Amino acid sequence: MMPLVFVLVSLAITQVLTSYMPALAMEPGLQANTEWPTQDWPNTDFSKTDITPADIISGGPARDGIPSIDRPQFYPSHDAFIGPKGDFPLNDLEPVIRIEINGDARAYPLRILIWHEVVNDVVGGVPVVVTYCPLCNAALVFERTLNGRTLEFGTSGLLRHSDLVMYDRETESWWQQFTGQAIVGDMVGQELTPVTARIESFLLYKTAFPTGKILVPNDLTARPYDRTPYARYDAETGLPLLFSGELPPGIPAMARVISVEDKNGEMLAWSLGLIRRQKEIRHGDLVLRWVKGQSSVLDRELVVLGRDVGNVSVQCDQNGILVDLPHHEAFAFAFHAFHPDSPIIQHLPEAR
Repeated sequence: MMPLVFVLVSLAITQVLTSYMPALAMEPGLQANTEWPTQDWPNTDFSKTDITPADIISGGPARDGIPSIDRPQFYPSHDAFIGPKGDFPLNDLEPVIRIEINGDARAYPLRILIWHEVVNDVVGGVPVVVTYCPLCNAALVFERTLNGRTLEFGTSGLLRHSDLVMYDRETESWWQQFTGQAIVGDMVGQELTPVTARIESFLLYKTAFPTGKILVPNDLTARPYDRTPYARYDAETGLPLLFSGELPPGIPAMARVISVEDKNGEMLAWSLGLIRRQKEIRHGDLVLRWVKGQSSVLDRELVVLGRDVGNVSVQCDQNGILVDLPHHEAFAFAFHAFHPDSPIIQHLPEAR
């Protein structure tokens, strides 16, 4: 029999996680909307849209219920213990979103992004928005200046194809995180410019950028940053939450997929399992590589205990020089939802 103290502590932890839980604390159901939420969004022009109300569902929280980080603070990544009091230790295998612009290298730990999803930042003099949708496992970075106007983004509390719908605070238009496209409001027809980024382990980041910076929460007590509310979510035998679309054929819905747009604008996608087995895949001038040593933030409740899913790089071979490319790493169901006509490669043709 477990000691009473252990049981009480476990229950307390569960209650804390549930109280903060972005999308899993409440299951609003997949009820199709028939009208736009005009009362909640009085400044959004719903006459301008590429979608219908039925495409949108609530993720649970209200607008900005998952708070974006608008004044991010950073510390040197070479410190053994990070933060104002050295009280934000990161395990070397923990995943971070890495970007580098004009010599300014920054890393955004997923243990923070699972609780905030959106970071408005300026990197190397370029205003960017760093985003992560845990339900799709999609980490994407975009420039947030359009036609000379700098936008600031927040979370809408809404989902489309289980993917984060952001909004800009200037026009209150809605934006699809997976594509960077405006889907409702004055900005419909506009698309954010992607910024080259990758998810990699903290160890790989600080090895590549020993003088780089790493994001630290402004308030370490605001969320239980050492834990995830999405424990066991990324099991390949599972199913996506808050998703009612068609599942991808021939591959588990929760399998991880790496995709990149080729020179002709076509989306190419490979299963992470294939890249892991091959270690390196070359397709024309594309080079995809996998190395071990990155933990999942969607596996165990304690982030530090997440299983190893490895690191993937996607690069272009330019006369022997490998250059990083913008790419997606996401679950198969999400890729299929936004690119239903693009196959996911799971096997390479046998050599003759």
